[in-house]
Amino acid sequence: MIATLVIVAPITWLVSSSVQKKIHNTTIGNANDKAREIIDEALKTAETKKKESLLEIKEESLKTRNELEKETKERRAEIQRYERRVLSKEETLDKKIEAVEKRDMSITKKEEELGKMKQKVDELEQKRQQELERISGLTSEQAKEYLLKTVEDEVKHDTAVMVKTLESRAKEEADKKAKEYVVSAIQRCAADHVAETTISVVQLPNDEMKGRIIGREGRNIRTLETLTGVELIIDDTPEAVVLSGFDPIRREVARIALEKLILDGRIHPARIEEMVEKAQKEVEVLIKEEGEAATLEVGVHGIHPELVRLLGRMRFRTSYGQNALKHSIEVAQLSGLLAGEVGVDIKLAKRAGLLHDIGKSVDHEMEGSHIQIGVDLCKKYKESPIVINAVEAHHGDVEPESLIACIVQAADTISAARPGARRETLETYTNRLKQLEDITNSFKGVEKSFAIQAGREIRVMVVPEVVSDSDMVLMARDISKQIETQMEYPGQIKVSVIRESRAVGYAK
Repeated sequence: MIATLVIVAPITWLVSSSVQKKIHNTTIGNANDKAREIIDEALKTAETKKKESLLEIKEESLKTRNELEKETKERRAEIQRYERRVLSKEETLDKKIEAVEKRDMSITKKEEELGKMKQKVDELEQKRQQELERISGLTSEQAKEYLLKTVEDEVKHDTAVMVKTLESRAKEEADKKAKEYVVSAIQRCAADHVAETTISVVQLPNDEMKGRIIGREGRNIRTLETLTGVELIIDDTPEAVVLSGFDPIRREVARIALEKLILDGRIHPARIEEMVEKAQKEVEVLIKEEGEAATLEVGVHGIHPELVRLLGRMRFRTSYGQNALKHSIEVAQLSGLLAGEVGVDIKLAKRAGLLHDIGKSVDHEMEGSHIQIGVDLCKKYKESPIVINAVEAHHGDVEPESLIACIVQAADTISAARPGARRETLETYTNRLKQLEDITNSFKGVEKSFAIQAGREIRVMVVPEVVSDSDMVLMARDISKQIETQMEYPGQIKVSVIRESRAVGYAK
């Protein structure tokens, strides 16, 4: 049996391996056939797609070609239209050029004719002028000069008469109204006569206090002078010390500090420093209170706190000996009264009057005139344009843009010019008189001039042969205008032009 198995097993293996080989060959043959079919199908599909793509490309190129041909035809048609229009315009232009050439020829002929006519007219005019000169006995220049002189004299006389009449009428009406307003305002505004100096006097309980103020080797007085910037004058004046300085605020600080030291009795450098510091604080409080009191007195509200503080500083500022704060309050009151008379805003006029000299509070600390400083301060703290213009125009540096600015000008002049308001040095006074006479003597025909009534009037003597009666009116007006332009003066100056004719005869 074992032998049988040994024989049968190899045979079975051979049979099974041959069967499997046949099956494998069959499968491979089927796969190859299928692959060939797939390849053939793919080739057919690719050929079809290729033909379709070629057809689409041909159609697209044909379409593009048609569109290009159509666009080309349209462009050609448009170019042809432009060519026709250009040709038409060229023809029109040629016609116009031809017409212009004909017109130029016509104008040239007319110019030649006009030239001939002008020549004839000039010859006739020359003959007429020669005939007129022969008849009149004067040359053309002499006749022209005679006519101009006659017309000039007539016009000058008529102008002088008209100016004199109009000025007289205007002065009568304006003077009457102005006097009423000003007198009424001055009567209703009663202000003190305030004059300031550059020294302060501190009373001492006894003369022994002078030595204590000076201190050992002068240390106390040096400390006080250094801290305050004020000079202490200790002389033979009994029971008094004089404080000298041009800054009133520093002088006030020194006065308060010295009085406190005298009351305290302890005078040494450390105590002096402490008292000066206290005095400075007191003066700052006083400045604020003075500014607020000024606004309350005038009745002006809503002013910026810094402007109020600067107003308070003006309590210690003087101008020609006149206290600046008192002057500003007085100008504000006068401005309000005048504004009420002429019918403008009273509160705004008072505000402008109160702030018109605000620049004087810091003009020794900042560069520039008090007018420019005041304008800058008002702009900085948002004051109205009317107030700013009033501040800028109150000395006539710029033209006033409102009636309120004119009122502030008048009120400032009234306050400064009233008797006792200001002190004026002899040198300033004599210079003003000399300047007044120099201005009048510069006019042609003036023989002499005399400033009288402390410079309130100038009398001008003219040469009668040079200046006629008509010329006098115009000369008085011109002199007045030049004085207004070149000089600064309180009040007004009367200009009197005097022409005197004398005839002298002798009986023998």
